[in-house]
Amino acid sequence: MEVIKDLPAVFEEFAEARRNAFVNVKKVKDQGIPVIGAYCTYFPTEIALAAGAASVGLCSTSGETIAEAEKDLPANLCPLIKSSYGFAKADKCPFFYFSDIVVGENTCDGKKKMYELMKDFKDVFVMDLPNSQSENGLKLYKDECLRLKAYIEEKFGIEITDDDLRKAVKLENGIRIAKKQLIDTMKKDPCPVTGHDMYKILYGSGFKFDRTGIAAEMDAIGEKIEKEYAEGKMLDKRPRIVITGCPIGGVTEKVIQAVENNGGVVVAMENCTGAKQYDRLVDEDAEDIWGALAERYLNIGCSVMTPNPNRYDLLGRIIDEYKADGVLEMTLQACHTYNVEHKSIERFCTEKKGVPYFMVETDYSTADVAQLNTRIAAFIEML
Repeated sequence: MEVIKDLPAVFEEFAEARRNAFVNVKKVKDQGIPVIGAYCTYFPTEIALAAGAASVGLCSTSGETIAEAEKDLPANLCPLIKSSYGFAKADKCPFFYFSDIVVGENTCDGKKKMYELMKDFKDVFVMDLPNSQSENGLKLYKDECLRLKAYIEEKFGIEITDDDLRKAVKLENGIRIAKKQLIDTMKKDPCPVTGHDMYKILYGSGFKFDRTGIAAEMDAIGEKIEKEYAEGKMLDKRPRIVITGCPIGGVTEKVIQAVENNGGVVVAMENCTGAKQYDRLVDEDAEDIWGALAERYLNIGCSVMTPNPNRYDLLGRIIDEYKADGVLEMTLQACHTYNVEHKSIERFCTEKKGVPYFMVETDYSTADVAQLNTRIAAFIEML
């Protein structure tokens, strides 16, 4: 696929992908294709693909329905949970509305209790996610993948074969490789484009229901970036920031913007919206393809895991490969696992990797935008 549009137009097209998907998800349903909604990076999208279903992320990133959610949920709960539940309960999320089933995972206490309430008005399947990446944990998660397989087969009256899964694994691995190659253009110094533009690509690609063309799109965008860079089109030299922490989307894009509006550039993101999407591949040649699938997903380095060495491994590699000048961690209010873990992440960055670290805690309002800009500007100026 050849990208003929200018890069700014391409980036905006991906930025609009979620909004356009509100219409496209109905088209998918009208074609008789099942839709599976999910909330987490731990959801094995290959199982949905192998079933011939479309999958879509349901996490909401706006404060619009939090007041509605707080009629059922405590006010001092993570805004991602309240927003997601509020959009579902108020029937304001087309993705939730058109999902035949919702797959949840007990990553945190707040989410798993939310799913209990959600079952009152939606067909919800909850995967039991181990809290450690041990051998026993892997066996449990493989069993959960097989349990989800059986549930989907019964729900839709289909059979998911190992060959179906292998084809889905190959497709998703190709997308992961293409994403990594695209983001690797940010290793250049100066950077070719802004981190916010790269974010639009990563985030928007999750709302494309036809997965078959995504890798080619990524490759074409990467080629265009390389070509324009060779022609001298690039940013000015700026402090290079890596973002880690909670998922970023919607209102919390304010953190990326605060970095790049105040003289920095986000060269990479370690969180769910970033490298956790594409860092690890599923072993396509494994004799036990279900075990390989479970291993890939269970090894995602999220703060819900204890211990959590894979997060430090990925963050350390990103710091080195993208030559980070500083690490910025974004945590959401009441996200206890990330808020507790931030202290050890700070020590890892400053003592082991020798890079400055800064943490901001925020929510889904815009009330702290000025404060975020002031604090992040001071961090970047220090660099």
